[in-house]
Amino acid sequence: MAAREAFELVKDDLAVVEREISAESAASVETITTINQYLQAGGGKRLRPALLLLCTRLFGPSTDCARQLAAVVEMIHTATLVHDDVIDIAKTRRGRPSSNMVWGNHVSVLAGDWLYMQAFQLALRERNFHILDVLISLTQMMVEGELLQLERLHRIDVSEADYMELIDRKTAGLFSACASLGATAAGADEAAESNLRDFAWNLGMAFQLVDDILDFTSTEKILGKPAGNDLREGKVTLPMIYALADASEDERRAVETVMSDGSYERVPLMHIVQMLDRHRAVERAYERARSFTDKSGAILGTFPESAAQRALVSILELVTERSS
Repeated sequence: MAAREAFELVKDDLAVVEREISAESAASVETITTINQYLQAGGGKRLRPALLLLCTRLFGPSTDCARQLAAVVEMIHTATLVHDDVIDIAKTRRGRPSSNMVWGNHVSVLAGDWLYMQAFQLALRERNFHILDVLISLTQMMVEGELLQLERLHRIDVSEADYMELIDRKTAGLFSACASLGATAAGADEAAESNLRDFAWNLGMAFQLVDDILDFTSTEKILGKPAGNDLREGKVTLPMIYALADASEDERRAVETVMSDGSYERVPLMHIVQMLDRHRAVERAYERARSFTDKSGAILGTFPESAAQRALVSILELVTERSS
């Protein structure tokens, strides 16, 4: 099954989710409503809500609870992007000016806070402590991840273990929560929910790894943001960690120059990409990503074959083969 067909399976559910997000994004303060409409119109893959919905479908038909929780996770994800853009002083998001560029940092932070709280208010309607426990743990973990990233900015000595700890908190935790909530919405047992959590955690790790690879290898037009942005912002990701392990002093100085300048004016991005090629850094990072998707695939194989199960397998393939 192609990844496009996987999304087709939950197309009607995702349409309901979009309407739910739109309805729940209206605030009594007009500015917040305007920002939320701008963010929703910015699109995105809707991978996280689709993941949640497909996990529910593993056990039977979709449910109102699953659709509502799918809206919740997308709202939380959007709130994190708003806050990330403020912290990173980002100028673009998905090919358009980021909200902080349009409305400023102060307003954007408050809009992100409002989205977080509205997502929790929506989740609260389920009157389910387990759902709230998953979401509260997730939010705390993501905040910890953001703080860890700030502590490690502009540092050339970031280890692979440091990096894995960071993407566990910033990305994989949200994927894992989506699967957990999808299982909960279906009334699945604890063992099945645990297996799905592990499947989605490995998927999330792979997703972020590929995202960080594409930051060096894709183009601004495809990414919707400047290529090479991570290093420009002082973030050392896995491809760079692999390259730096074997780098010469000149190569290390070049990397430090980009980070200290916050630009590729003195050291062009192409020089950095050539350095990654010399050390097989991108290839090695892809191998690491595939090790995570292999684990995800093995876990999925324990579930009975169904349209939803095949759709989740196709999403695994999408993660490692995507170009944006």
